Amino acid sequence: MKWTKDPQAILLLSVHGLFILSSALSGTFLNVYLWKSRQDYLMLGWFTIAQQVALGLTFWAAGKWVKEHNKMNALRLGIAVSGIFYMCVLWAGGQAVDYIWPLGLLFGVSLGLFWLAFNVVYFEVSSAENRDWFNGWIGLLGSITGIIGPWLAGWIITIMHGESGYRFIFTVSMIIYGVTVVLSFFLHKRPVQDSYHWLEAYHRLKEGGVWKYAVWGLAVQGMREGVFSFLITLLVFVATDREAKLGQFALITSAVSLVSYWICGKWFKPKYRKTGMLIGAACMLLVIVPLLLDVNYTTLLVLGIGTSLFIPLYMLPSVSVSFDLMGLNRENVEKRVELVVLRELSLTLGRIAGLLVFIMVLSIRQDTLTITLLLLFLGASPIGSWIFMRKLFTGDKQATYTGKAD
Repeated sequence: MKWTKDPQAILLLSVHGLFILSSALSGTFLNVYLWKSRQDYLMLGWFTIAQQVALGLTFWAAGKWVKEHNKMNALRLGIAVSGIFYMCVLWAGGQAVDYIWPLGLLFGVSLGLFWLAFNVVYFEVSSAENRDWFNGWIGLLGSITGIIGPWLAGWIITIMHGESGYRFIFTVSMIIYGVTVVLSFFLHKRPVQDSYHWLEAYHRLKEGGVWKYAVWGLAVQGMREGVFSFLITLLVFVATDREAKLGQFALITSAVSLVSYWICGKWFKPKYRKTGMLIGAACMLLVIVPLLLDVNYTTLLVLGIGTSLFIPLYMLPSVSVSFDLMGLNRENVEKRVELVVLRELSLTLGRIAGLLVFIMVLSIRQDTLTITLLLLFLGASPIGSWIFMRKLFTGDKQATYTGKAD
């Protein structure tokens, strides 16, 4: 049976799409909501670090549950905790900025539970042959929800005049999370595996080999993600002071992303990964340069459109090659949970490193030029990631274990 006709795979994409839609509705404006209560870049930096700390610890600790017990319950709990997070934000209101660490930790736990379970199931229902195609569909769904969610949320917040609009959007997100939990019960329970190896990540790094290049590549990649994940949307709001403009920014960039992911998902082949990843990384750096002239809506839009246009060239090889390593042989397949944890811990440590650089630099200076130069420095990390990962693209003809991931 082809993967594209597997109802469980389609259902998994549906659950993912709803989760991303809810995140797009509220997540785009979450940092803006906090910023309006306290204009403090460092506060948002620590909020994001709290998320990443909890994310990494959750991945590592929940790995035992996901491997030895019901991974679908971990996925459902992650969705439910996301709803609880927004409930807490609603309860705290303007005082949410006084609870940055507990809120950040709670959000990180929700993301860790969901993405650990999702990534393991994703590996089990896909293969090396269709992984680029599957990643293209994930990118497409992310782009579609990115078009609808932020634009709609920005419009609602604008016509409802601020606080009431934010509360309405956060409530809608809670409802969508609830629907997603119900839908997830139609996903079949996945087979459990043997005992969870707590120190597998340490042993893999100690042994070196191909995973050494993957870990360093992912960690360097994470340096950009940790800061860009919240700073770009915040800069758009600071430059325009309008939620509607931020929604428009998300709509335009997501529309471009939709097209680029569709094209790459359809025509991007494994043999192009090495070259495509380098071109994508270089172009993602170049589109930051206009910010040196001025940080305004136009230059930020150039950055957003350029990133959306070229990021599939970078992300599809990066994601696919690390998951292909998990299917390299029977031992890796049997330890797929531990290897998913290793992959996510690598990204998380990189994100935390990038955020610490952000906090250190902005503790000294917070002018526009400093922020732009910081974006350029962190924006070069995908090239550093390619330098490590290029060693994994050996003609993309690695022997891949084809046994079923039970």
